[in-house]
Amino acid sequence: MHDIRLLRDQLDLVRDAMRRRGKLDELGPLLDRAESLERDRRSAITELEAQQARRNKLTQEVGQLRKAGADATALMAEARAAGDAIAVLEQRRSEADAAVQQMLYELPNITLPEVPEGGESANTVVRAWGTPREDGASIKPHWEVGETLGIIDLPRGAKISGSGFIVYRGAGARLVRALMNMMLDIHTDEHGYEECWVPLVVNRASMTGTGQFPKFEEDVYAITGEDLFLIPTAEVPVTNLYRDEILEIGELPKGFCAFSACFRKEAGAAGKDTRGLLRVHEFDKVELVRYATPETSLDELERLTGHSEVILQRLGLPYRVVLLAAGDTGFSSAKTYDLEVFAPGVGKWLEVSSCSVFTDFQARRANIRYRPAPGEKPKFVHTLNGSALAFSRIIASILEHWQQPDGSVRIPDALQPYLGRAELR
Repeated sequence: MHDIRLLRDQLDLVRDAMRRRGKLDELGPLLDRAESLERDRRSAITELEAQQARRNKLTQEVGQLRKAGADATALMAEARAAGDAIAVLEQRRSEADAAVQQMLYELPNITLPEVPEGGESANTVVRAWGTPREDGASIKPHWEVGETLGIIDLPRGAKISGSGFIVYRGAGARLVRALMNMMLDIHTDEHGYEECWVPLVVNRASMTGTGQFPKFEEDVYAITGEDLFLIPTAEVPVTNLYRDEILEIGELPKGFCAFSACFRKEAGAAGKDTRGLLRVHEFDKVELVRYATPETSLDELERLTGHSEVILQRLGLPYRVVLLAAGDTGFSSAKTYDLEVFAPGVGKWLEVSSCSVFTDFQARRANIRYRPAPGEKPKFVHTLNGSALAFSRIIASILEHWQQPDGSVRIPDALQPYLGRAELR
């Protein structure tokens, strides 16, 4: 959520930010309405101050007349009328404030100046690691090799839950557990994150705090009869750990990691990447979340992104880091790097992580603050998060990139101690 002063004092800046995102046609009417409400609010304040001054003057005159023993009936009636006008004006100002405050929940974050303008075609590859396999035509897609190895059972996942749900079996189930342990060990032991085990169900305040609500409520699985929701990512409960709290400056930067299942309806994605593990309604993920000061948050974004890259390097998966353009940047994010792994069996770069800095956008919604120094006024923290990493596409990439001519799959060296074997066959 934005500081309300942006709509009051820098509306042109907000309009340009929405234009850079390609959202001005969609959000222009809302900004016009905000501008109109702000004019009405300021008019109400001007009239309110005038009526308050008038009532104060009349009250003094009534007192003087009474002290002199004169009739003050007429002035008292005027003072009451001024009081009635004040009540109406206060209501008008309050309604304008509430309407503008609600509009703030509909506006995406303002992307940082270094984020390219435009849509997906303006995304920029900033670096790459490893060499994608060039023999993709001879490599089976992951769903075929997974079925042959008996580690992925998509038909039974669909039978018991529906399309887009997965059953991992045998070594496949152990592979999921191995990835969880490997990633959490690296992030806690080497990168200094505090591990958290968080609820998979959160309340409306938590979903609003990280920006899922109200914009994306239709994409979330809700619990019927209760104002509770299955998490789309561990970002939601972890970021909200310190909602409505004040941290001390010595506690920052602060980093958390958490494994969780993630649940997404993927509304509007029907027919896109529906084969195998590429687009599913439930998947597992290790998430990184960081709190930082405004002065250090961009450095923290580079650090967090690097932590996600370490996992890909340990797994030996060729990847690239993509700076998203404004129009492709998520609703709450000010700057995002996507990590994409090449899966030769499907011949695609697969997004396996998005690493983002949100400036104070989420912190304002969730009221997460820090005190810069003893006795100073609290400020909003800057929040960051990134997947490190999402399992389903990582598993797809492992099954394709490390696939051998005989149909077996070599396990990356760093993962072998966790899986207890060197290959899947």
